[in-house]
Amino acid sequence: MISSLFVLNSTGKIIIEKHWRGVGSRSVVDYFLNVTKGMPQEEVLPLIDTPQGNYVQIYRDSLTFLTTVSAEVEPLLVLEFLHRVVDLLVEYFSEVSESIIKDNFVTVYQLLEEMMDYGYPLTTEPNALKDIILPPTIINRVMSAAGVTADRLPNGTLSNVPWRKSGVKYTNNEIYFDIVEELDTIVDSNGSTISCEINGTIVSNSRLSGMPDLTLSFVNPRIFDDYSLHPCVRHSKYENERVLSFIPPDGQFKLMSYRVDLRNPTYLPIYVKPQISIYNNGGKFDISVSIRHSDGKPVENLAITFPMAQSIENVSASPNIGQYTFDRATKVLRWDIGRVQMKDRMPMISGTFTASEKLSSAGSSILADFQINMYAISGLKVDSLRVFYEGYKPYKGVRSVTKSGKFQIRI
Repeated sequence: MISSLFVLNSTGKIIIEKHWRGVGSRSVVDYFLNVTKGMPQEEVLPLIDTPQGNYVQIYRDSLTFLTTVSAEVEPLLVLEFLHRVVDLLVEYFSEVSESIIKDNFVTVYQLLEEMMDYGYPLTTEPNALKDIILPPTIINRVMSAAGVTADRLPNGTLSNVPWRKSGVKYTNNEIYFDIVEELDTIVDSNGSTISCEINGTIVSNSRLSGMPDLTLSFVNPRIFDDYSLHPCVRHSKYENERVLSFIPPDGQFKLMSYRVDLRNPTYLPIYVKPQISIYNNGGKFDISVSIRHSDGKPVENLAITFPMAQSIENVSASPNIGQYTFDRATKVLRWDIGRVQMKDRMPMISGTFTASEKLSSAGSSILADFQINMYAISGLKVDSLRVFYEGYKPYKGVRSVTKSGKFQIRI
């Protein structure tokens, strides 16, 4: 299974290491650095087969989490474990960085000790681990320095629902669901949609007392082309009835992630029309943005990014809405439009550019960024939420947001 874990900074220096099956040699890190020397981080494979064994790595927050695997194992299991390590550190410390790991070295080491037993994942649920290892609050640090320890044994890991602490009590019982959808789209130079995919997540924030058993149902539960469920969800019940039945963890957690192919790409929320003309060592451009389908909601944080050719030196433009900037170092034109509704005038920007040499193209594509609150482009809607085995009626809140993922318009 997993033998060792090394956390490396951007220069390849080891920040922390943990060995579960005997002390491993640091030479594996040297070999990994030699194999990946000079490679952009996004080109480094997550799985590396070497004469010294198999390596599995992820890169997050400018840190490399590298594991050595001593036996045949499912690669996705190791990758999932590494991502859970990073997610747990974020849960404890709000962010992950070299300085945070060094400042909280003991806590990080304790977490790694509890998360795995002799190379096999053991406890990875934040609620269970927080019952064993207290988050580094000021009070907890004072208690630790004074030698004060908890007077009870952790009971989360002894339960058949290790993701939830026992004895949870709230004065006001409430639960919230955020449906967050990102739209990945490629539009060709003729305005036709080449690909269009929605990647969504349902994030819940539970503040419920006791051990509630919830059933969440959707108006249109069969729109998902692919999905992933939190371990608390009863998978077989979802397969058979298309409802989410679960005992929720306490606090915030990702209940579900899903993918939906947008089968009618004409329902894109915005339409971007670029017109580029090239002449000699320069040219001109006109870009317009129209609001198409947003269910009557305003499009917010609307921005257009135009990565231009490296030989372009100067850009002069005039937008009718918003402001623009041109970075001469990166050759990127950014037009910040802001908040736009369908009834507003169409945002447009016109301009000219000059280059140091003759141009064949001003750029290959334009990117759009936007956000639409209280709108799920997939059409996903919550039908009902039922609570069992508890006598209270909690406050329930649902909100949706649609964001641009990689929204690309080719020129």
